[in-house]
Amino acid sequence: MNPHLDELQPYPFQRLRQLMAGATPNAALAHVNLSIGEPKHPAPCCVKDAIASSLHGLSGYPATQGSDALRAACAAWLQRRYGVTADPATEVLPVNGSREALFAFAQALVDSSGIETPVVISPNPFYQIYEGAALLAGAEPYYVNTLPEGRFQPDWSSVPEAVWRRTQLVFVCSPGNPTGAVMSLEDWKTLFDLSDRYGFTIASDECYSEIYFATPPLGGLEAAVKLGRGFERLVMFTSLSKRSNVPGMRSGFVAGDAKILAQFLRYRTYHGCAMSPLFQSASVAAWDDEAHVLENRALYAAKFAAVMPILASVLDFAAPDAGFYLWARVPGDDDAAFARGLFEREHVTVLPGRFLAREAHGVNPGEGFIRIALVAPLEECVEAAQRIARYAAR
Repeated sequence: MNPHLDELQPYPFQRLRQLMAGATPNAALAHVNLSIGEPKHPAPCCVKDAIASSLHGLSGYPATQGSDALRAACAAWLQRRYGVTADPATEVLPVNGSREALFAFAQALVDSSGIETPVVISPNPFYQIYEGAALLAGAEPYYVNTLPEGRFQPDWSSVPEAVWRRTQLVFVCSPGNPTGAVMSLEDWKTLFDLSDRYGFTIASDECYSEIYFATPPLGGLEAAVKLGRGFERLVMFTSLSKRSNVPGMRSGFVAGDAKILAQFLRYRTYHGCAMSPLFQSASVAAWDDEAHVLENRALYAAKFAAVMPILASVLDFAAPDAGFYLWARVPGDDDAAFARGLFEREHVTVLPGRFLAREAHGVNPGEGFIRIALVAPLEECVEAAQRIARYAAR
């Protein structure tokens, strides 16, 4: 077996199950699960209609590169959303959701054949796929803490020169999971300058980009264009899961550096991860339609508007820039004890922040926080917020 498999840590939800083992919830209350970022809003009709009309696609093998129509739809969306012109033939590649692509990208990109162990840098807290992808690619993960005093942005100046010299890949997540923080143009300029200096590739995870409240979040390719540069050593990852409420479709795309994507396509041809023709047709319909995205965004905005006033007096949090998470500090700073007690007393499940982070540089930046995913219907979110407030004020 691959020896790096032994380095993988339990996934956050496995740790959550272990935390809740033996806990007896209040049976008088219906369960509200706000622990997992799984969209619960209905899938749009345009997607379901496209699937129903494309069943003939089951009879043929799909191309790894995806259809011309799908790549064109993705490129057209990039132009509408970010004002970015990407060549659909060389700078856009459909993938089976951002999770699969983020993991596979590290396997294709990291070169572990040298004398020194390569480094993959990740924000901390983070989406655990970044860590697993780095480890199984034979790289050493390096965590850069994202703290409230730094706007929940990584402090790149804290990374030692010796680490930068070994760095081959940097993961960033904007809007951030779990914090909802968005990188500014100056943040991007700093990271681009470092990439130019040390030669690493940037993997920009942007799967929450379409859930926002005021200003559309800046994207990595958009930042590159605004700064007058090309897409060299930059690949963005996006998905329909959150934007269009279709996590079961496993559909997204990557875009950016054509040379890197040509090699990534070669890898994927052997990987065997071509998207189903049914879902390719449905994805075209989803990327072409913005009406359902506006409706989806309004539903989340209503939930935040209702929930945040209820929690403001008992939990310490800032309104996120985007995404559907509240990243809140709990009384007493014991996030695991708070989550277990909340489940037992109020039958509400949230995710302890420490499960999303690693001990790094003397601190686990997730400790003392919980992640609240406002994915349930509005009424359930309000009910859960009232229970959380009651428990926190006990």
